Amino acid sequence: MVKKLASCIGEYRKYAIATPIIMLGEAIMEILIPLIMANMIDFGIQNKDIDYTIRMGVLMIGCTLISLACGAGGGVCAAHAAMGFAKNLRARLFRKVQTFSFANIDKFSTASLVTRLTTDVTNTQNAFQMLIRMAVRAPAMMIGAAVMAIRINPTLSTVFIVVIPILAVCLYLIMSRAHPRFGIMMEKYDALNTSVQENLTGIRVVKAFVREDYENKKFNDSADQVRKAQLRAEKLVILTSPVMQLCMYGCILAVLWFGGNMVIEGSFQVGKLSSFISYVMQTLISLMMLSMVIMMFTISMASMRRICEVLDEVPEIGEVSQPVTEIKDGSIEFKNVSFSYSKDRNNLTLQHVNLSIASGETIGIIGGTGSAKSTLVQLIPRLYDVTDGELLVGGVDVRKYHEDSLRNAVSMVLQKNVLFSGTIRDNLKWGDENATDEEIIEACKAADAYEFIKSFPYGLDTDLGQGGVNVSGGQKQRLCIARALLKKPKIIILDDSTSAVDTATDARIRAAFREKLSGTTTLIIAQRITSVQDADKVIVLNDGQIDDFGTPAELMERNQIYREVYQQQQKGARE
Repeated sequence: MVKKLASCIGEYRKYAIATPIIMLGEAIMEILIPLIMANMIDFGIQNKDIDYTIRMGVLMIGCTLISLACGAGGGVCAAHAAMGFAKNLRARLFRKVQTFSFANIDKFSTASLVTRLTTDVTNTQNAFQMLIRMAVRAPAMMIGAAVMAIRINPTLSTVFIVVIPILAVCLYLIMSRAHPRFGIMMEKYDALNTSVQENLTGIRVVKAFVREDYENKKFNDSADQVRKAQLRAEKLVILTSPVMQLCMYGCILAVLWFGGNMVIEGSFQVGKLSSFISYVMQTLISLMMLSMVIMMFTISMASMRRICEVLDEVPEIGEVSQPVTEIKDGSIEFKNVSFSYSKDRNNLTLQHVNLSIASGETIGIIGGTGSAKSTLVQLIPRLYDVTDGELLVGGVDVRKYHEDSLRNAVSMVLQKNVLFSGTIRDNLKWGDENATDEEIIEACKAADAYEFIKSFPYGLDTDLGQGGVNVSGGQKQRLCIARALLKKPKIIILDDSTSAVDTATDARIRAAFREKLSGTTTLIIAQRITSVQDADKVIVLNDGQIDDFGTPAELMERNQIYREVYQQQQKGARE
């Protein structure tokens, strides 16, 4: 796991290598300072040698300045390395998410992926920064100070033998119990982010139903769960400081007691006692720093594990070694296709679908809610992979195509229309980034969107705002249809994409499709019979199975579901 994350250091490796080297220089200077101070006291001040005292003082100032420079330089290099590491890690995570199929994204949830890209990466960044600053400095200072203390007085140094094992056991007990608690805390963060995301996405619904109080309570409950989980984890971590303080001050008291007696007896010099105390402090502070590094690493282990879960996730949709890159035509054939979101063959969403659609045909798809209409068409551009059977496009199994080639040949207007921040032109160019204004206008006319675009002061350069908040639902649908048309696809799928427009607009869009897309295979999922009455054939889906497939006239004669829907809608229209 650590090796995998370390590969994200990349071009910032020089900063990551320089940091511990510079911090080692700081540690060496700090180890020298107590020794210089001891010599100043014992040989300069006590002997009243002013010249020697001044020389030692200047040397101390020099060491202090070098230590200061090393500390500052190490901090700057560590910041560069840590921030660069976080940038690369986020980019790698984002690229990985882009390879996910819908099934992979469903597994993690959007809110959880956002938490992993933000909070978890920040936790890992902080641990990495502390690691490269302290992983060399703290052990070097601890060992160096301990050696100097033993060199000054081996007998007095036995204090370490008692203190260090106590500290090691305490830290192990704290860390082993803290790690799982921080994992639970991050799961609570996921729940909190889910609450925030749902509220902000559906803020209009919240206000329309006057549910602000309910949403406030839901958010407060989630925030309180995070607080409790964090408090439960931090209760253990905060024990580190008092344990360290107790051991450190206990050690100093022991040194002062035994060392003071030695000074009184004349067997130990004052300067050496002073430097010995400094080395004891350095040793214990270094041990505290080391424990903080280990503690931070332990805390971030939960975040690192969650990040690696995303990096290790195998995309549900893989490619063959030599994929087909050319789609011959827009023909579609389902051969005994079954599909389950959970991959459970006992819980199939689509069951044994056999279907043949010729290139250039216009096919309507109708069925009740939950009849798997959207599921059926999402298999064509391979947003999901079939569980059983084969799905052929242009006579080739979709699993043999290069993913980009297949999806470039299939335009899909999803049931949930999505526009991005930016201008109308920017959004439409998602269909073809090299499209000319003439091509954009032609696509907009075919989608019956050009008239309302012209009514805006800035036309195609009108800023849509986040998620297209400046346009109505019907206008958003028509812009999404125009975007799909710009791809000039071999297959176009409209998943209930005209539900928010009136019947007259729907009729104009269908007329434009017949004229502009005569050679394109068109699949239209619709709730209104009028939207599919001009189709060459209509698929009637019922509970994940094809109930019937034929021309609208044939279905009126022989299919009860089609006939009932038609009669109900005609009756509603007359009333």
